[in-house]
Amino acid sequence: MNLPNYFLADLPPEAALNAKMVSEAGQALRRNRERFLAGRRTQSLIGALAEVSKGWLKPGDPFREMALRLGPGATGFSEQTLAFGLDTLFGTLTASGMEAIVLQDLGHLERLDQVVASDSEEAGQRAAFARGPELLVHIAAGTLPNPVIVSMVVGLLARSAQFVKCASGTSLLPRLFAHSIYQSEPKLGACLEVAEWKGGTEDLESALFAEAQCVTVTGTDQTLADVRARIPAHVRTVGYAHRVSLGYVTRDVLTSFNAHQVAALAARDVAAWDQVGCLSPHAIYVESGGRVSPMEFAELLGAEMAALERIRPRGRLHPEQSAAIAARRSFYQVRAAHSPETRIWCSPDSTAWTVVYENEPSFVPSCLNRFIYVKSVESLTQALEGAASVSHQVSTVGLAASGSKTRSLALEFARWGASRICPLGQMQAPPLAWRHDGRPTLGDLIIWSDLETHFHEA
Repeated sequence: MNLPNYFLADLPPEAALNAKMVSEAGQALRRNRERFLAGRRTQSLIGALAEVSKGWLKPGDPFREMALRLGPGATGFSEQTLAFGLDTLFGTLTASGMEAIVLQDLGHLERLDQVVASDSEEAGQRAAFARGPELLVHIAAGTLPNPVIVSMVVGLLARSAQFVKCASGTSLLPRLFAHSIYQSEPKLGACLEVAEWKGGTEDLESALFAEAQCVTVTGTDQTLADVRARIPAHVRTVGYAHRVSLGYVTRDVLTSFNAHQVAALAARDVAAWDQVGCLSPHAIYVESGGRVSPMEFAELLGAEMAALERIRPRGRLHPEQSAAIAARRSFYQVRAAHSPETRIWCSPDSTAWTVVYENEPSFVPSCLNRFIYVKSVESLTQALEGAASVSHQVSTVGLAASGSKTRSLALEFARWGASRICPLGQMQAPPLAWRHDGRPTLGDLIIWSDLETHFHEA
């Protein structure tokens, strides 16, 4: 399949973008939104997007096949990791998932269609209409496709034309998704633009921000600060900064029967998207005192990482990434040789995976790419004290605990600062309606218009 040149990212590498092209693209998007998107009903949009998502789940789908063929070279993920990740991603982009996010964030499925009232608003003699920005700009980061593809779906539900700006060399998967929408519904695809250029190209970005009503930015804290400084004051900014995640395993689930399954779930979270997303665990805290000790759990985790490497191998790395893993391994190998408080298990003859066990709760950021710490702790209190340095930037906690303890532990993690607590094994598979960084994903884009239906006599 050859992709037509519908988007700026389809242009050949030698084609140089300029500010006029970006401005004209933004203006065309707003015109197309008015003609094709602004009056579209929510249920119609959900149906169309759900059908596109189903296509990506089908073996032989041309866009999926192109992603699996070209993706390893463009993203660094192996074909098997891509296939698993795409199945997980598009498995959440269902009609029910999209309905759930509209209901959760807006309180009524027709809130974007007309002035309506929820039950509580009806009782208060009020109603409301919600609208999204005319032109929504996404500043995407990295090769992980989940954030930008979900943002495109949510933006269409908000009735926003969208310009997706990708970092250099990272536009393949968003571009293929935009093409799949265009093929299914050309008028809907005409409300999307995908381009890529090096971040900080001021003439292009100034032209883009001048056309926008809202800009979402994903990246480091410094990236967010730099972009916000260049966005006009009247343009809303929604930022998603760097976050880290971790796992927690209670002693009561570490029975001889259960421990292998818990280790397999942990390995699944570490291996998903090669551990490069903000939802990937850097460390797994394991309570001591169970039938299986934290050190034994680390050994089981190593065996599960080895098993996953055989069926979903890690992707290629740049030499400097491999060197960073090798240096980190050497440090812990020396430490393990002199202390029983440290152990290390790793893939032979490669840097494919590494498990480091420490009887020391202090949080240490992983160098990622399937490098995971297992930390022995006596209690949740000790774990939270050990990870106190990152409490303000924790995204997800993957929890393995008995049902009776889950809610109380979740409450402790929530009060500590975690915005999402999920079962271990599902860290990289959030539902569409999850509140990214603790905020409503669709609701953050919306401007409300309220109607008061009761007349108060003087």
